[in-house]
Amino acid sequence: MNALIHNKSMGKSQKSIDYEFDFRPEPGEAIDILPGLKWLRLPLPFMLGHINVWLLEDSSGWALVDTGVCTSTTREVWNKVITEYLENEPLSRVLVTHLHPDHVGCAGWLCDRFGVGLYMARGEYLLCRVLVSDTGLPAPEEGRKFYQAAGFSGEHMHRYIELFGSFGKVVAPLPQSYHRLFDGLKINIGRLEWQIITGQGHSPEHACLFCPESNVLISGDQILPTISSNVSVFPTEPNANPLAGWFESLHRLERLLPDNVLVLPAHGKPFRGVKSRLNTLIEEHETGLRKLRDFCRKPQRAVDVFPALFKSKITNSNLIMATGEAVAHLNYLRFADEMDSNTDESGVNWYQTRL
Repeated sequence: MNALIHNKSMGKSQKSIDYEFDFRPEPGEAIDILPGLKWLRLPLPFMLGHINVWLLEDSSGWALVDTGVCTSTTREVWNKVITEYLENEPLSRVLVTHLHPDHVGCAGWLCDRFGVGLYMARGEYLLCRVLVSDTGLPAPEEGRKFYQAAGFSGEHMHRYIELFGSFGKVVAPLPQSYHRLFDGLKINIGRLEWQIITGQGHSPEHACLFCPESNVLISGDQILPTISSNVSVFPTEPNANPLAGWFESLHRLERLLPDNVLVLPAHGKPFRGVKSRLNTLIEEHETGLRKLRDFCRKPQRAVDVFPALFKSKITNSNLIMATGEAVAHLNYLRFADEMDSNTDESGVNWYQTRL
């Protein structure tokens, strides 16, 4: 599972959102944006270039939400943050929204450094440990068959084999125990109570943190202001239907959240207007499904349908991610009985819309 880069552009929001601030922190700079809440921006070696993480004032220091990838560059930035902002008020705990490396990468390193606990959803914690344990292993036969079925060329298959097992290279080993986050859980951080709202699709059990008193949502990758998070199928579960879970999660968030909630996303700037943004995310995927139905009136492989789903060019750097998302959309239509799939003698799947 390659989650090093996990977002793709789906175009800018077609409905209005209001950005809360006309500034953003420099890498390694922690800015107070609300009483007891700091916004910290960390560099990423990916297309997005940054991740937002959040420091919440706690009873014995600062609770951290998300951590950045575990690279020498990020650790240097963290050393600066620790010296300039946390010298007298250390981390009290580390909370992680989900298992992708830009969110969980430094979690184990920081937990060990400060001697504090890790808070994650069970599905995220366990899958992360599995993926870290894959580091350095050869690509499995199941993975090769999955991407062969998607229509990978020899060059593309070589790219998959080359990338397999790289997850743990930017994720520090997790602690051997953790504190479980689950949907509906309420946790006290400092004087404030935060409610956990979990979502599916982008990851197995993505945890958002909502504080009704402050009207703030730490959304991770579940809600982003200008891009749609990647929703993919992977070789470990080739018949998964993550897009159904994604739709369900977005509709549920639309029901649960007030429209004027301040959304603190993992990428981009804090904003208000969450209901409009959620509706736009839903509409973008529904538009992709409509295009896919038309595109597959003639049989197509997963790698053939990229033009129906993506505006950006698919290259070696985003091929795995694009393929996973294409299969997710195709599987969604298969489960809805709107798409047929047949496997040829070479093990390649061909998809055709039911007429």
